[in-house]
Amino acid sequence: MAFDFKKEYKEFYMPKAQPQIVNVPAANYIAVRGAGDPNEEGGAYQQAISVLYAVAYTLKMSNKTDYRMEGFYEYVVPPLEGFWWQEHVAGVDFSRKDAFKWISVLRLPDFVKPEDVAWAKETASKKKKLDCSPAEFFTVDEGLCVQIMHGGPFDTETESVALMDAYLAEHGYVNDMNKQRLHHEIYLSDARKVEPEKWKTVIRHPIKKA
Repeated sequence: MAFDFKKEYKEFYMPKAQPQIVNVPAANYIAVRGAGDPNEEGGAYQQAISVLYAVAYTLKMSNKTDYRMEGFYEYVVPPLEGFWWQEHVAGVDFSRKDAFKWISVLRLPDFVKPEDVAWAKETASKKKKLDCSPAEFFTVDEGLCVQIMHGGPFDTETESVALMDAYLAEHGYVNDMNKQRLHHEIYLSDARKVEPEKWKTVIRHPIKKA
């Protein structure tokens, strides 16, 4: 059976709808960086997603080619994730989508190395006739965080964030967002097929002791 990150790491991919504190270990990703409103039709964000999936599925299907990765095993491509921030803003101002800077990511199995991502970028660019050069091998060590499962549209995320902030205050923690530690979202629903009211999004914030 193919390895599934959501099933193997339920603590990080399937949290409850109440805040919880977790210690998130380092993980490797394919990443594309950009800026601007993610809802812009044909914009930078949507182009980045196309690149991410092109590279991700090239890696996943590499065992069907002559390319070999040591330790390869069958796996399910994990859900899309994103790290978000805005210059000179504490936290995230969801009303200013045009001011977003982002790093869109797809998690990688541990056997995938930077040279494998380089191969996949070149291969996907030729096969898909898509410029995959913006993709990069990216490692994040999130450490101590608070997270929650948010249900509903992205525009109502402030409600879940308020629950997280209240939980932190009650338990002696504060947010620790900076240029290295960012607002993190994991998208468990396909927004093209599921009504916004039914969307499920993991929201995760870095924290520290107050």
